[in-house]
Amino acid sequence: MIVLPLVGYLGLALGFAFLTLAIASGLYYLSELVEEHTVLTKKLLTRLIYTIVVLQLLLSLVDGFPKRLSLLSVVSHAVYAGNLRRFPVVRLGEPVFISSCVLVLINHYLWFRHFSTPPSNPPPDTYSKGYYNPYQPDLPTFTEIASYFGICVWLVPFALFVSLSAGDNVLPSMGSEYATGDAAAGSSGRRSKEKNKGMAKAAVDGVREWVSETGEVMGFWRGERTRF
Repeated sequence: MIVLPLVGYLGLALGFAFLTLAIASGLYYLSELVEEHTVLTKKLLTRLIYTIVVLQLLLSLVDGFPKRLSLLSVVSHAVYAGNLRRFPVVRLGEPVFISSCVLVLINHYLWFRHFSTPPSNPPPDTYSKGYYNPYQPDLPTFTEIASYFGICVWLVPFALFVSLSAGDNVLPSMGSEYATGDAAAGSSGRRSKEKNKGMAKAAVDGVREWVSETGEVMGFWRGERTRF
């Protein structure tokens, strides 16, 4: 068969393209909602962090998850909560933001290594505490591992990425001291009218502009850059 494999590759490419567009549209829509309901979003994020911390403690105490990795996850979510101090604005050079990015990578790597290489000789009393036995059919399934990563490792960082607005993405206006770092930027007699742009929305806009400019340069369509 020659044609059918080509059709399969074409379908795979189209499916990937539609999936990418769907994810980008979802991120854009979520960013719009966050911009309109910042107070509610901050409350939801705070409660989400508390819920995941409690869930992580239960996994450690009941299911016998590693104490050190569980403690790292709890500390990581405490650091994530520090980004809500000036919600929804965040400065990309702040130690809290940089630490959050590093902790996301560390948590992903350590938990992935934990699930991919279960202990070969666990303590005898480990099984009685509910910890999975690598020699028994009670190993965590792919669905359970993926759910753990999605909820306890990636959910809060992803929510912060969609919700937070980088200081460079805040339109300059009176009272925008959080974006510029200058506390004297506003006067006492005028109200702030700044418009925050979420990092996810800024990323989608950047990719869209890049695709538009690249298509114009390569001659796929005409635009402002190709008008003579």
